[in-house]
Amino acid sequence: MNASAQNFLHQPGDIATHFMESWNVKDAKRLASVFDEDAEFVNVTGLWWQNRTDIEKAHDYGFKIIFPDSELSLLETRTKRISDFAAVVHAKMKLTGQSPKSKQKPSFRRTLFTFVLRKQTGGWTCASAHNTDIVPGTETNIIEGGTFKSVSYR
Repeated sequence: MNASAQNFLHQPGDIATHFMESWNVKDAKRLASVFDEDAEFVNVTGLWWQNRTDIEKAHDYGFKIIFPDSELSLLETRTKRISDFAAVVHAKMKLTGQSPKSKQKPSFRRTLFTFVLRKQTGGWTCASAHNTDIVPGTETNIIEGGTFKSVSYR
């Protein structure tokens, strides 16, 4: 995808709706179109994509293999303007229908996205994104007996 394929958002908070809508129609090109050419994206397992093309490819693979029957719902969005030209958007989302090929489907997952946006002449674009799983009742992750798990110290 070249720079001319860049799309723009009217407001920083529009990134959350754009991401959700693109996800729900499984359109990786549309999803990635608002990311800067050199944007970065870190997913829930720490995979780190470092440009728009790789963000698109990773989501295209996910839509075909891991998430073909999934649906993303937007639960809450908060926007913090850093300046007239920069903003951070946090978006809490709910994912259902993941991993149809797995033996055990999660009933749903909640995630928290952090999007860093910048204003350009045509509107707002995303410079960076990070997605984090929300695991209710836990405070951190540990490795215990060779197994990675979420725990609470309370």
